[in-house]
Amino acid sequence: MASNEPWLLENGSVKRLTKETRHGHGHSRTAHNKSSSSLRRKSDMSLVSKVPCSTLRNLLANLQEVILGTKLAVLFVAIPFAIAAHYFGYARPWVFSLSLLGLIPLAERVSFLTEQIAFYTGPTVGGLLNATCGNATELIIAIFALKEKKIDVVKYSLLGSILSNLLLVLGTSLLCGGIANLSVEQKFDRKQADVNIALLLLGLLCHLLPLMYRSAAEGTSIDALSIAKETLNLSRASCIVMLIAYFAYLIFQLWTHRHIFEGEEENEDDMDMSQEETPVIGFWSGLIWLISMTAVISLLSEYLVDTIEEASTSWGISVSFISIIVLPIVGNAAEHAGAIIFAFKNKMDITLGVALGSATQISVFVVPMSVIVAWIIGIKMDLDFNLLETGSLALTILATAFTLQDGTSHYLKGVVLLLCYFVIGASFYVQISPIEPGPHAVNMRFKTSNPGVFSI
Repeated sequence: MASNEPWLLENGSVKRLTKETRHGHGHSRTAHNKSSSSLRRKSDMSLVSKVPCSTLRNLLANLQEVILGTKLAVLFVAIPFAIAAHYFGYARPWVFSLSLLGLIPLAERVSFLTEQIAFYTGPTVGGLLNATCGNATELIIAIFALKEKKIDVVKYSLLGSILSNLLLVLGTSLLCGGIANLSVEQKFDRKQADVNIALLLLGLLCHLLPLMYRSAAEGTSIDALSIAKETLNLSRASCIVMLIAYFAYLIFQLWTHRHIFEGEEENEDDMDMSQEETPVIGFWSGLIWLISMTAVISLLSEYLVDTIEEASTSWGISVSFISIIVLPIVGNAAEHAGAIIFAFKNKMDITLGVALGSATQISVFVVPMSVIVAWIIGIKMDLDFNLLETGSLALTILATAFTLQDGTSHYLKGVVLLLCYFVIGASFYVQISPIEPGPHAVNMRFKTSNPGVFSI
């Protein structure tokens, strides 16, 4: 096997994990890693091991592990097609679609590579790396959208990621897991869910305050410019608070209370444990691949941002619907599929770790970090997501909190969450932004993107 080759491991020798180091590494594996691992494919190195040249053998082994070591490998074909479509001037919606498809395996491979690097860095650094790269795709898309001054796309896409994790992913997981385990009562550890819900409520408060301040100030003699300035300052201060909360959450998760987030690592079968005991690529190989994958994600994200308006016009769907519904579903498809697979296996702690953990990270890390990055590059982005968006977020968090309050799950809870998602999706399907919106305009105007569907 390639994993037994000295060049694949550390310091030229096979690195075998003791019981203690394996236990420590188990803590560094987040629910995102466990979820993505369900889509990985065991590599057969029998042919590669026969290559006489060691350099070529090492290169082929790395290619087989990184590129072909996932069940989503066929989607890598979309990446060169997206690049070719961009440079040869094909229709912009094609560039958008191919870029979106290309991001699916890249997001899963980033999770794989961070896990491989964590074998060498230890549980603490590995956990920090997993936490940082867990939603790298969303953050990169947000940065490129900010560079293009498409602030609405940033807000919509990040909001959509939170909504899809809490309603679509969690709802589908509860539904499928409940149907597949009708004869078994599905239980999960409420402690992890309570921590994530508390952070989500903090993020919601930080979103509500700018909206409430602006709404209250508009009825006074304060001029619009001053209101916008104070709303922006309040948003930036709230972002600093959220980042402090996120770093406290990392300390809580990785050091002081990491047993809460251990999940079901110890309950996995022996085959899974044997695959996790040794890395399959070396540290420097993993780092180089991670940098390369991030660069490709950046390129495709730039294509997405540049072509989203053309795709919206061509498909007859609003930009808000594409950003809130389509981007999060397709961009995180690998992670979402893994969460549902674990729900089928009645491993609800891992499923909740993916859905709630990803939503929490976006809410209290990616969103405030986007505002801070916009502040650094001189762009005025605030946390005022307008009434419909903020109201949808508030009701989503409340519905999720009530669904998980008793520590058990069944298919009806999944049905309710999914129906909530469909209703919210319909509201954004018929939404249209004002033609000339002000910096803090509240959008309450609606029209259907497809008049034939919602005609009266």
